[in-house]
Amino acid sequence: AQLMESGGGSVQAGGSLRLSCEATAPANSMAWFRQTPGHQREGVALIERDGRTLYIDSVEGRFTISQLNDKQTLYLEMNNLRPSDTGMYYCAADWRSSRILRETDWFYWGQGTQVTVTQ
Repeated sequence: AQLMESGGGSVQAGGSLRLSCEATAPANSMAWFRQTPGHQREGVALIERDGRTLYIDSVEGRFTISQLNDKQTLYLEMNNLRPSDTGMYYCAADWRSSRILRETDWFYWGQGTQVTVTQ
């Protein structure tokens, strides 16, 4: 499967952005990761085919991950953005279930979309 992200941009702190990811095939698990220069890729949120979601603590209550019923379209609604949310955001997918927010747990990756939050 191939993944294509869109929706990144530059916003002020407190603002909102919505990221989208289109996959060429259905996936059992999909997720968003982010990365800043000099740091490892960090898992942000995941969603399983059965609807189970998981978020890292720093985005809980501010970000919402969702997907269409086709299991090929993934979204990340990001509200009350902070400068610390700045980074390249990547969509990830896998045909297996019960994934976790660890980079090595995911097989398919998009090219990323940049999110910049300014003070």
